[in-house]
Amino acid sequence: MDLKKCEIFVRAIDTGSFSKAAEQSGYTPSGVAHMMNALESEIGFSLLVRGHRGVTATENGQKLLPILRELLRWDEQFRQTAAEINGLETGTITIGAYSSIATHWLPKVIKVFREEYPHIEIHLMEGIRQEVDGWLSERRVDLAFFSYQEPMTYEWIPLKTDPMLAVLPPDHPMSQLAAYPLSACQEEAFIMPALGKDNDVVELLKKANLTPQICFSTLENYAAIAMIECGLGMSVMNELITKGRQNNVVMLPLDPPHSITLGIAVPSIKAASPAVRKFITYATRILKE
Repeated sequence: MDLKKCEIFVRAIDTGSFSKAAEQSGYTPSGVAHMMNALESEIGFSLLVRGHRGVTATENGQKLLPILRELLRWDEQFRQTAAEINGLETGTITIGAYSSIATHWLPKVIKVFREEYPHIEIHLMEGIRQEVDGWLSERRVDLAFFSYQEPMTYEWIPLKTDPMLAVLPPDHPMSQLAAYPLSACQEEAFIMPALGKDNDVVELLKKANLTPQICFSTLENYAAIAMIECGLGMSVMNELITKGRQNNVVMLPLDPPHSITLGIAVPSIKAASPAVRKFITYATRILKE
């Protein structure tokens, strides 16, 4: 079986489009369509549902998808290991990360890493925890930067702790306090990011036995902060998220204080490709400094 056809199939599913898969792979859309037809003929059943809005996997295609991802991962590892033996530093690394980590941490790491390994290609996918965890479990990414949550089914490398903060409108009655009493959020108009289920915040509230009234939910924390600026409610989020923009809000530490641990998750360091292991070493050294 031609692994290039398998790679194109996976890209078509991930992008939902022959055109996007063709753009990423250096083929024409008609060339991709021809390869997919040939792959289906070779296997003996349909893999894709084609429509005006793009392509999706058939039920049989979904069954094969995780196997093909693993096959392609091992093929990439084979290529990288052979290149390493030959004294060449090549390969591809796909990273999943919180937007805040992708913004504030990874550019420096990638810059230093690329200076040493200019021929290793890096792809970065940003998302909320549910998305990043899903990408890692499906092996769409090689490693992930997010917060520690139980159960942790991956190998875990802790990097830094990040305090949780209450984010309030400037005219909030508690804005002058030294710390925000967490129990007070029970009576607040609460804004919840991450599709209404920010895992870090949900776990914090669960441990404190609190169920605030969620008046609004957003995808990104930046949208939540903008709503807080307009006085539409308050929220709780980790400090790293709040950095990098001018915010007309008040940010207070929590009472009692709480923090999350941010780090690297990887299915198996031992089974990771040489390029991924090198990147983990660089990221751990730079970020722990």
